[in-house]
Amino acid sequence: FNADFRPHQKLPTREEVREALEARLQDMKQNGPKPDVLTFAGNGEPTLHPDFKEIVLDTQKLRNQYYPDAKISVLTNAWQLDKPAVLEGLLQVDNAILKLDSAIPSTLLNMNRPVSPTFNMDTLIEQLASFRGQCIVQTMFLRGAGVDNTTPAEIEAWLGALKRIQPSLVQLYSIDRKVPIEGLAHVGEEELKSIAAQVQKLGLKTLVTP
Repeated sequence: FNADFRPHQKLPTREEVREALEARLQDMKQNGPKPDVLTFAGNGEPTLHPDFKEIVLDTQKLRNQYYPDAKISVLTNAWQLDKPAVLEGLLQVDNAILKLDSAIPSTLLNMNRPVSPTFNMDTLIEQLASFRGQCIVQTMFLRGAGVDNTTPAEIEAWLGALKRIQPSLVQLYSIDRKVPIEGLAHVGEEELKSIAAQVQKLGLKTLVTP
């Protein structure tokens, strides 16, 4: 439903991002707190910025200057991995956190609504596998309104994708805020832990957020 919430303001330039980040880091040096992680997140998809890779490199330099122990994380829907600069930028960060809500094309299309007419599930999984384990996979489980990615068939396909991707961590969670349509239901902690146990049998680490 992005059409209802499409922002109208211009993207900040690479220079504006760098200047704002440096000003914030300087303030933190004087007044605290000390950051553990610098995270690209918020409203929107960070990898859509035309200078994403360069902004990541700027952030690395500032991190190294001010807080060399801090990690750099990017939360992304993973739709831009076909762009070499995006992939290169993500490979530079400490935590590339990539969404994979289903490994069944029809379910993922229904949940995430990718706008690319060339979207292909096999290509997406191969792109995630190209990180060679240097990534975190994040999956949101839910059911209702014609969607359920917790069925045995869904879990089997998803586990197969994780086996191919071999991420360093798999984060499992469910909806925790107001949703745009009625009928979507939260998946409880115990069920998430049960799904996580199947992931762990693959030798992969998991993190469940209730």
